[in-house]
Amino acid sequence: MELSSKLLPLLNSFVEKGPAGCSLNVMRDGEKLFEDYIGYSDIETKTPITDESIFRIYSMTKVVTCTAALMLYERGLFLLNDPVENYLPEYKNIQVNRTNEHGEVYAFPSTRPIRIKDLFTMTSGLPYPGNGDETEQQISSLMGTLMEDKRVTIRDLSKALTSIPLAFDPGTQWRYGLSHDVLGVLIEVVSGKTFGDFLKENIFDPLEMKDTFFKIPEEKKHRLVSLYNRSEDGILTKNLSVDEQFHPDTSLELGGAGLLSTLSNYSCFAHMLACGGVGNRQRIIGEKTIKLMTTNHLNAEQMTYFNWDYLRGYGYGLGVRTMIDRAEGGANSSIGEFGWSGLAGTWVLIDPKEKLSAVYMQQMFPNFEAYQQPRLRSVIYSCL
Repeated sequence: MELSSKLLPLLNSFVEKGPAGCSLNVMRDGEKLFEDYIGYSDIETKTPITDESIFRIYSMTKVVTCTAALMLYERGLFLLNDPVENYLPEYKNIQVNRTNEHGEVYAFPSTRPIRIKDLFTMTSGLPYPGNGDETEQQISSLMGTLMEDKRVTIRDLSKALTSIPLAFDPGTQWRYGLSHDVLGVLIEVVSGKTFGDFLKENIFDPLEMKDTFFKIPEEKKHRLVSLYNRSEDGILTKNLSVDEQFHPDTSLELGGAGLLSTLSNYSCFAHMLACGGVGNRQRIIGEKTIKLMTTNHLNAEQMTYFNWDYLRGYGYGLGVRTMIDRAEGGANSSIGEFGWSGLAGTWVLIDPKEKLSAVYMQQMFPNFEAYQQPRLRSVIYSCL
């Protein structure tokens, strides 16, 4: 009761100042401690957020992708320190953009190959599109062209990326980017299945996640929550420009940002990880592998680049933030609490020590994650 009395006012305050609606599920050791749905899935039609609502989870896809890849690691199909080029030959002889003393950018051979661990830990040198440096600009141009073709696959994307020099030598920096999309390609190559089929057969079907997919079926489109842009004065305007990748006639299955899911579906996945890898009475992944996943894998040099202020106190594991310093983070959560978040404000917290999971869903740009997510964490742990 105490959890509900604290969380409901907090969620209502989020909707008053931000998204059209939101939902939250908190589970501990198989028991549902809290679940509620606030506000609207669509403002114009006054459609409420419900347990049927489907959300764009964007980068929360990464936790699924890394879990799937680690399941293949558990089968002995690769080692973390293996060069990626052993499995994806296009990554042989990769180059890196370097700047000379005159500020001119040149491509030089990389000091070492990209390792599979670099894909997990975002230390590969493959950034997201942007305008920060030459590599980001070249990737922006490449993806702008690639995305015009609905038939383009993640293997096509991976091969095209190798035509662009890396932003830095593998292993020297942490930079958020396309590493987990390439990890999806690795999953295809070593499993012999399409990325989507591997996820469905090995995670979604065993956990009965029937509403989690890359492409939304026609009969479920009405359940997709509207995404809103919020202006500085609080006006919400529907964003209709981002859903091309979810159409059934596209081929791209992005391991970094491509999935749709519901609150209950993603909660099943998160709680499986919180409970040592067992969900729906089936073992999905080993407990020791989850411990490896949630160990901080960044060295001191790499940690200087993992500097998002609202993630203070966290290190970075195999595709997840992981709590390593509660004092630094001002956090009342456990050491080893882990998870990630999504571009439109979705968030997952997983704590194996407490067998605790929390999943929050909303759909808004900008997402207010730095305000909302630490507060959710604080309230949830205050009631344990």
